Amino acid sequence: MSSIFTKIINREIPSEIVFELDNIIVIKDIYPRAKTHLLIIPKKEIISVDHITYEDKDLIFEMFLVAKKLAKDLWIEWSYQLHFNVWKDWWQEIMHLHMHLMSDK
Repeated sequence: MSSIFTKIINREIPSEIVFELDNIIVIKDIYPRAKTHLLIIPKKEIISVDHITYEDKDLIFEMFLVAKKLAKDLWIEWSYQLHFNVWKDWWQEIMHLHMHLMSDK
């Protein structure tokens, strides 16, 4: 698959990394649509929500825990939104699962 996110994960191209675990990386969106706009990305290559398997449940849950932690650390815990885009015609531009964390604060 080798998306731009895989290249960021492999440090083949630079990105502003905000947080990282063994299985998740968080970067700033290069085209932010809010004051705070982060991308929470699993290091495992999963195309989209439609491609998540039962075996991915812990990884997906951890993405939400990372979002919660970051929201608290950024003092936006009562004022943020999370979303996934699925399918290219609905704004999924990169075919590697990622969750947007956005806030106007």
